[in-house]
Amino acid sequence: MSATARHAALRGCVVTFRANPFVTAPHEALSIEEDGLILITDGKITHCGPYAQTRVFLQDGVDVKHYPNRLISAGFIDSHVHYPQLPVIASWGEELLAWLQQYVFPAEARFADKQVAQAVAKTFMAELLRNGTTTAAVYCTVHPHSVDAFFEESERIGTRMIAGKVLMDRLAPDNLRDTARTGYEQSKTLIERWHGKGRQLYAVTPRFAITSTPEQLELAGDLYRSREGLFMQTHLSENQKEIEEVARLFPNSTSYLDVYDQAGLVGPRAIFGHGIHLHEHDFQQCHDTGCALAHCPTSNFFLGSGLFRLFDAKAAHRPVHVGLGTDVGAGTSFSLLATMGEAYKVSLMAGAQRLHAIQAFWLATRGGAEALHLEDKIGTIAPGMEADLCVLNPEATPLLAVRARESKDVADLLFVLMTLGDDRCVEATWVNGQCVHERTEASPR
Repeated sequence: MSATARHAALRGCVVTFRANPFVTAPHEALSIEEDGLILITDGKITHCGPYAQTRVFLQDGVDVKHYPNRLISAGFIDSHVHYPQLPVIASWGEELLAWLQQYVFPAEARFADKQVAQAVAKTFMAELLRNGTTTAAVYCTVHPHSVDAFFEESERIGTRMIAGKVLMDRLAPDNLRDTARTGYEQSKTLIERWHGKGRQLYAVTPRFAITSTPEQLELAGDLYRSREGLFMQTHLSENQKEIEEVARLFPNSTSYLDVYDQAGLVGPRAIFGHGIHLHEHDFQQCHDTGCALAHCPTSNFFLGSGLFRLFDAKAAHRPVHVGLGTDVGAGTSFSLLATMGEAYKVSLMAGAQRLHAIQAFWLATRGGAEALHLEDKIGTIAPGMEADLCVLNPEATPLLAVRARESKDVADLLFVLMTLGDDRCVEATWVNGQCVHERTEASPR
C-alpha cells in the first residue's frame, strides 16, 4: 500500500440499507451496527462492521473519530435543486409560471457575471454540506460559466455532483435565451470539460418543454445520447397551467412525458422534477425506461402545485425510481431531513399509505443513488463504496433531546429526526473520505 495513501476511521452507530424498504418490510431492510467502525482509504470504504471485529484492520497511526450517541449514515442525495435560485428562496405569493417571471429569471440574469456565479456556488455548496447532502443534481443558468463556477467549487471540495447548463431558446427573457445551436455547442463544450472529470458528472438540462423549441429538445436528445453516462434533467407535470401550455405548444404529443420521449430524452439517468400530475401510462413508461422522478414536497407545497403520489409511483407491479429533491429556491429548505418530514405529510394527504421513516431515509440515500444509477458508488455504507457520509445528532436541540429519550429504537429516532430535525442535527459531513463540515458548540442554534 502506498505510503501516501489517505486513511480515516469513524466509529459510531452505523445505519445503512441491506434491502429496499418499499419491497421488504422496513425493519428488515435497515442495517444497524450499534457500535460500528468504518475504515476508509483514499476516499473509499475498505471495511465496515462491528468495532470489536473491524478494529484489527486499522492502519497503524490512524486515529479513530468517535461519534458516541450519534447515527452515521450515507451522505444525503438531492435529486433536484437550482443553485442560482438560492438568493430568491422564500419569495412570496406566486405559483409556478408567474414565480419564474417575477423572481427566478431576474435572479438568473445576474449570473451573466461569473463572480456572482462563483459567490453563489460557494454559499450553495456550504449549505448542502451543512445539511449532510453530499451529491445533488443541480441546475445552473443559461450562462456556460455558471456551470464552470459550480463544478470548480465542487472539484475543490471533492464532492460527486451532477450539473448542467440550462437550455432555453423561447418564452424566456432575451438575456436568458440561447438558440438551439448555441445551446448544443455550449453544452457539448461543457460536457468535454467536466463530464467524468474526477467526481463531476454532466446533465443535459432543458429547463422544461415550455422554454425549449422542438429543435432544441431534439438536439438535447442528441447530446444525452452522445456520451456514456451522461444525465438529463428537466421538469415534468408540476403545475396544471404548465401542463396546459405544454399541450398547446406540442399538439402532436400524447402527453407531457411524450414531448420528451419524442425528443429522445427519456431513459436511464433522466431525472424529471416533480411529476405530480402523472397518469398510469406515464408511470409505466418511467418504469420501462429506467428514468427517475424527483419528489420535491416543500416546493410543491410552497407553490401550491399539488401532491406527488409516491406510493403510486412505487407500486410493486411497475416501480418507478424516485429520489427526493429540495428544489431550492421554490423549495423552502436545503435540509433533506425537513424534506423527508414534508414527504411524510404528503403521503397522508395523497393516499392511504403512510411513508415510513426507514423508507424516507432510503429515498434520501440508497434509493436516491438507484434513481441516479449511481448505486455502485454512493448511497450505502459498504466496502468499495465512496466514503460520503453524514453524522446525525438526535439530541441536537433541547426539544429533540426530550423526544429522543422516549425513542425505543433507531427507526423511531429516524422519524424524530425527519419530523423535528434540520441542519443542526448534522454534526459532521464527510466527502471522499475527508471531513468537510463539522458542527461545533459555537455554531448558531
